[in-house]
Amino acid sequence: MDQSTNETLRGSPTPALSHAEIRTIIVGVLLAMFLAALDQTIIATALPTIGRELGDLEHLPWIVTVYLLTSTAVTPLYGKLSDSYGRRVIMLIGIVVFIAGSIACALAPTMFFLILARGIQGIGGGGLIALAQTIIADIVPPRERGRYQVYFASVFMTSSLLGPVLGGYFAEHLHWSAIFWINLPLGLVAFAIAFRSLKKLPRFERPHRLDLLGAVLLVTATVALLLSLSWGGIRFPWGSLPILGLFAVSLVLWGLFAARMRLAPEPLIPPGVLHNPVVRMGVLAACFGMGTYIGLTIYLPVYFEAVRGLSASLSGLALIPLMAGTVVGATLSGRTMAKVKHYKRLPIAGLLVAMAATGVLVVYGQALSITAVEVVLAVISVGLGTLLPVTMVTTQNAVASHEMGTATGTANFFRSLGGAFIVAIFGAIVLSGSGLSGAASFEALGAAASASGINLGDVFSYVFLAALVGFGLALAFLLALEERPLRGSAVKAAEAAAAD
Repeated sequence: MDQSTNETLRGSPTPALSHAEIRTIIVGVLLAMFLAALDQTIIATALPTIGRELGDLEHLPWIVTVYLLTSTAVTPLYGKLSDSYGRRVIMLIGIVVFIAGSIACALAPTMFFLILARGIQGIGGGGLIALAQTIIADIVPPRERGRYQVYFASVFMTSSLLGPVLGGYFAEHLHWSAIFWINLPLGLVAFAIAFRSLKKLPRFERPHRLDLLGAVLLVTATVALLLSLSWGGIRFPWGSLPILGLFAVSLVLWGLFAARMRLAPEPLIPPGVLHNPVVRMGVLAACFGMGTYIGLTIYLPVYFEAVRGLSASLSGLALIPLMAGTVVGATLSGRTMAKVKHYKRLPIAGLLVAMAATGVLVVYGQALSITAVEVVLAVISVGLGTLLPVTMVTTQNAVASHEMGTATGTANFFRSLGGAFIVAIFGAIVLSGSGLSGAASFEALGAAASASGINLGDVFSYVFLAALVGFGLALAFLLALEERPLRGSAVKAAEAAAAD
């Protein structure tokens, strides 16, 4: 058999898998997805305790930001590596790096080392959910994914319910490092099962070049911008030379990154993928929708503890409606997509409802009881959840099979980047509005704010206002998203996309 025939076979789909084979593969994928999903939900309620015990609340947002930053930078690389070398081996590498980063986080003696360790953890975690979504797209056609939606929903529902509760309980009754140690046994089990089950995956490999220079430019540009948002109004005045200099450096680096995208043989973010209008509008809608959601999950525990006076354990329970509601909305939307022609209508209505509920927090947040706040958060999360499957499935539906990893990685890239920016923006609002600089605990922060006549409830009203703007931008890009018919099979979807 000659080389050209081999190349043809490498890019050709394997015979259709049976339902039992698909289910075996999905079990291995979902365990890796659960590992990453639990890490996102378990850390939120432990953050206030971590800041208090390490004596550094000022740099607390960086525990989340650096994870989002590194995972953002490597997500497209994971997509290209999986397109080149296969999903299975790259998924296993991601699990190993994630476990190593988790161990480093658990052993971190200071905030500085914890932030560095979270960066390592992000390098591993950046590929887990993106690769899981890509593998699912490889083996399940867009119109048939509703059949397996119960598996996906169970993972995110479980992590959404367990994560906040475990995070708050570990932080209050054990030690905050337990939220990272738990990844060790879970990761080993995920590795063992994925190692066996992913052997049956179909192969769509095509060689890619890795744009490491583009990744470096992206990270440095983002770090400069996030530092300016973190330090502005706290360490330095907004109009000072250091802050303006950071903005200028970030602007130059972003310009170089844009030039690199045009000139690189195979850039980190392929312009060809972004030129697809469905991909472009879908990833921007997900960027602002999911980014705002990430920001809320990080700062609502701070709100519950600093403004409402809840303990870490109770704040974990209070976060459940926000976490679990998105799974309900996503499941409803995912099932509806397979049955209706105009699948945008439900997420449009969902985002409008989420915006209205967020507006209630902006105007009446301080007057609402905890129970009422919980109901509002549940409404927000269900409404937002309807957006998530639509943006991902439409993106995957618009590209060829050999570009599936790159397109999925690009979508997750912008979702994580949006999260990093919005966490930084929320942090800037809280830091500059509350005078957090120098405070070692939320008790000290509350006392200092009261002595200065600062109402922390008013500060969080501006956080909720920023969330309202984020949801509004997500709605605007969703309205601009072209509503293409979903293909009945992955092969036909690839052929149709390639012909566009």
